[in-house]
Amino acid sequence: MKPTTGLAPRTLTDTPRRTLWSACAAHILHDGYADLIYVLLPVWQAEFGLGFGALAVVRGLYTGSMAVLQVPAGSLAKRVGSGTVLSVGMALAALGYALAGFSAGVVGLCVALTLSGCGSSTQHPIASAAISHAYGKDARRPLGIYNFSGDLGKAAIPASVSLLISVMSWRHALWIVSAVGIIGAIGLVIFFPAIRGTSTSTVPQQPMPRGRGGFALLFLIGVLDTGVRMGFLVFLPFLLKGKGASLPTIGAALSLVFIGGAAGKFVCGWLGAKFGVIGTVLTTETGTAVCILAVMLAPLYACLVLLPLLGVMLNGTSSVLYGTVPDLTPPHRTERAFAVFYTGTIGSGAVAPIAYGFLGDSIGANGATIATAVTAMLILPLAIALAPYVVQSQR
Repeated sequence: MKPTTGLAPRTLTDTPRRTLWSACAAHILHDGYADLIYVLLPVWQAEFGLGFGALAVVRGLYTGSMAVLQVPAGSLAKRVGSGTVLSVGMALAALGYALAGFSAGVVGLCVALTLSGCGSSTQHPIASAAISHAYGKDARRPLGIYNFSGDLGKAAIPASVSLLISVMSWRHALWIVSAVGIIGAIGLVIFFPAIRGTSTSTVPQQPMPRGRGGFALLFLIGVLDTGVRMGFLVFLPFLLKGKGASLPTIGAALSLVFIGGAAGKFVCGWLGAKFGVIGTVLTTETGTAVCILAVMLAPLYACLVLLPLLGVMLNGTSSVLYGTVPDLTPPHRTERAFAVFYTGTIGSGAVAPIAYGFLGDSIGANGATIATAVTAMLILPLAIALAPYVVQSQR
């Protein structure tokens, strides 16, 4: 690959493909760690005698620390190097779970998960920006692959730990998965390509692109899209239970949604690159609203058939949105833009279920579920308003 001239932040000392696969490996481990908490919550409830409110706090400490440190992590990467921060973050995330295995009480568990969340805050902004720098204008499809890889971790790591817990204590299982993370951190030190550090004092500043104002619209769309996804998933088990679904059926139904979501990230990333951002967002958000209402109204078995398609629509938009961040941001601010964007979406994922939950208490699960579909439709005019900015940024 020839070095990029003019704009030094886009210069890599290794191949784009190596950047992509290193970032995907980090994404698999970090997203697997994030969803591993769901498997461990019942274990910790029994071990430490926690109520549902306390369990929500335990999960919130991990998610909250991961969300609020996105921007600082991106800024730190500019100073000390992306590979260094990414590998240290992986090590901290692994160490946090190792310490959770040693915890003798709730306080120790909370400290350990906060540390792990701090480590996981490094991955999204740094890896996304590295892929954007490596591929330049062709980054949309690689970013779709990168986003898809996170779902592989969400499927593999929690399932693997569930199997380990069936044959050993949960503490030993956490130490094993932590060791995998330490190996991953060492691998990032070895394989993640070096990005030549620069600062705004040494790099000629590129004028802000004409699509500047579009980033605010993109950010709002991302926040609402994540809120729809997380809000609906709160009520899906109750909708299925109301249709007569057993607990194993509900578990299988959730798996169908997640499988469809993984496929949606990959497919929609490709569709966005081929057919355009706005058309893809309009399609997926309309499809989300229609599928949510169809799942509400359909009998159980028809509902199960619809769930993979719903998963595609729920998750597909995110790949297109992430791939658009570099288009609306000057190259020297890509890391910060990704950090801000991920802060908003991860924060929305933490807050939206609470907001929709209170709404469900007021108007019922069906009413709150309809509200998620309405929110998806509210994204449509925002996407239309975003269209001129996307066109301007591509000229």
